[in-house]
Amino acid sequence: MSSETMIPVLPSVSLPATLAFYRLLGFEVTYEQNKPYVYAATRRGGMEVHFMGIKELDPKDAYSTCLVIVPEVEQLHATFADALRGGYGKLPIAGIPRITRMKPGQTRFTIVDVAGNSLVFIKKDAGGSEDEEPLEAVKRRPGESRLAHGVRFAARLRDFKNDDEAAARVLDLALARPEPGDPIERARALAARIELAIALADPARADALGAELAALPLSSEQRDELAAELERARALARSQE
Repeated sequence: MSSETMIPVLPSVSLPATLAFYRLLGFEVTYEQNKPYVYAATRRGGMEVHFMGIKELDPKDAYSTCLVIVPEVEQLHATFADALRGGYGKLPIAGIPRITRMKPGQTRFTIVDVAGNSLVFIKKDAGGSEDEEPLEAVKRRPGESRLAHGVRFAARLRDFKNDDEAAARVLDLALARPEPGDPIERARALAARIELAIALADPARADALGAELAALPLSSEQRDELAAELERARALARSQE
């Protein structure tokens, strides 16, 4: 077994704020100093992250990223989400800090800390799945409808690039171009767009999309199929209250 260890050192604008954030996530502060320079070390299980002080950094312009390979992601995401919800009074899914949403079957999620650093938690041995497909490779498949492709492409932008605005634009473009086909495809696109409208704090848009969805000629089985998507959107709205 290899004995090497590599530990990322990420920038911090305010060390007290950074350490408070990581304590909230369950990290232990193992070292802290302010002179002759600002530096700190944290640990949570086998995960270690160190920080150096950089006062000039604007968190909105930060691009430091660390990949964290973990045995599983769904329970870890739930643990972090509960901690953040308790610390901030709601789940921070936009702005800084934030955590990306987690859908069943995902293999990664991202936490952006108070300095704008991104920690990407990736399930071990997840490579090779469709979830790991590079964004530029998510092209329209033969026989795939524009709506189905829009839903798949928007999911990549939303879940792995943390770009809700771009995902919403993709779905708006797909929904604006009527095409023949099973109404369940439009329903799936509407459900995905409703979730994004809630995440982007646009309740009026969510209501309008919901009204269109309710008017679609769907069978009871198809409506049952959408129930989980809509419940996730409602849960997202509750988490932000």
